[in-house]
Amino acid sequence: MTIAVVEGWLEEPLRRFVEDARVQVALLLHPSGQVLGQHGFTRAVDVMSACALAAAIHASSAELGRQLDGRPFGVIHHAGRTRQVFLAPATTPRGPLVCLAVFDDATSLGLVQLYFTELRARLAAVRPAPAPAAAALPANFELELNRNLAVLFGRA
Repeated sequence: MTIAVVEGWLEEPLRRFVEDARVQVALLLHPSGQVLGQHGFTRAVDVMSACALAAAIHASSAELGRQLDGRPFGVIHHAGRTRQVFLAPATTPRGPLVCLAVFDDATSLGLVQLYFTELRARLAAVRPAPAPAAAALPANFELELNRNLAVLFGRA
């Protein structure tokens, strides 16, 4: 199993989630779409596409929730014929993250929810090194995105 992270403090919580929940693909990303950790991808372009889609789905569903119910929708789940998608927010000492997980019938939605709750608690409990004082979307966002992808795929 290959887990790749941009920041070391994310590795163990993500690894435990992937192993326990038995998901095929997992991403941890900033709500802006910047990838912070991944499992199950082999191509950087797939990671970029999944992060962009996950960030867009998270943002649009949060706004729909605010419009309909006065508060953002939290967990999003879609069951396809052979695979299911789970998308949920998590709060960390470094701010909000979004988790995307794709799984098949080797596990269940209930197990993914259970182990995501544990992932959320682990992320909240970890004390990472202080974050650099930078905006969520710095002027060099594309450069940072490419650097993070290079780190994730061992090209840095």
